Amino acid sequence: MTGPHAVGEDGTASDGRPIHATAALAGDGACIAQARRLAVDFLTRARAEHGLAVSQRASDLTQLVVSELVTNARKYAPGPVLMDLRIRGGAVEVSVWDSDPVLPVARAADAGRVGQHGLEIVTAVARSFQARREPVGKRVTAGIDLLDTPRSTAA
Repeated sequence: MTGPHAVGEDGTASDGRPIHATAALAGDGACIAQARRLAVDFLTRARAEHGLAVSQRASDLTQLVVSELVTNARKYAPGPVLMDLRIRGGAVEVSVWDSDPVLPVARAADAGRVGQHGLEIVTAVARSFQARREPVGKRVTAGIDLLDTPRSTAA
């Protein structure tokens, strides 16, 4: 069954399976564009197969967040990058794993600084942000609201 109620608040489809996708990226120059395409495809499938409402703004912001997180992983960590996309609680969660255990730190605002604003951008547009060390490397996760308007709390 597809339709607006086919997805639970926990991000599972009506058949109980989570709506998610995982991709291993080579970490080369093409991986950033590949990651953005994968994110668009994921949200398109979520709409088509599960009737999930996804605003254009959410799609655009998801691409931006994917681009920033994968760019940082490629820039600071050698080797492959893993990206996980998951629908949870009215948001798409973008998780990016890389091999560098050093957690990202937002820099102080500096209008004269050229570049290195990726983390500032991500935290400004995401409803949630988390960076944590893994047994190998780290995982950075950002959540983006799927709709432009606040979710109703009415039953």
